[in-house]
Amino acid sequence: QVQLVESGGGLVQAGGSLRLSCAASGRTLSTYAMGWFRQAPGKERESVAAISRSGGLTYYADSVKGRFTISRDNAKNTVYLQMNSLQPEDTAVYYCAQGLGAYTGSRVADEGWYNYWGQGTQVTVSS
Repeated sequence: QVQLVESGGGLVQAGGSLRLSCAASGRTLSTYAMGWFRQAPGKERESVAAISRSGGLTYYADSVKGRFTISRDNAKNTVYLQMNSLQPEDTAVYYCAQGLGAYTGSRVADEGWYNYWGQGTQVTVSS
């Protein structure tokens, strides 16, 4: 059983930056694509970014392209989400998730393709 633990959330002013981390235990992450999702109050959970096992392939939602960067350190069993130029509309609970296997371009934005989830970390961006 894998356990994913997110950290790094907090309160930041618009234009600021945060770096989220997702640490895994119980299973090596290197054999799985990973994703970040977020859920704002009153809204459905949405895909933010995804990364392949090696880190060579990435996906970003249009709303975060050019501002967010997903990366991973397989030696540390950790996935990161660097968030720059944060805006109030980025306010949400951010979740990391483990995919069912290798990066699949048509599925990485689909939360149904992920089978393990962290508990989430709150990101609040003030205007």
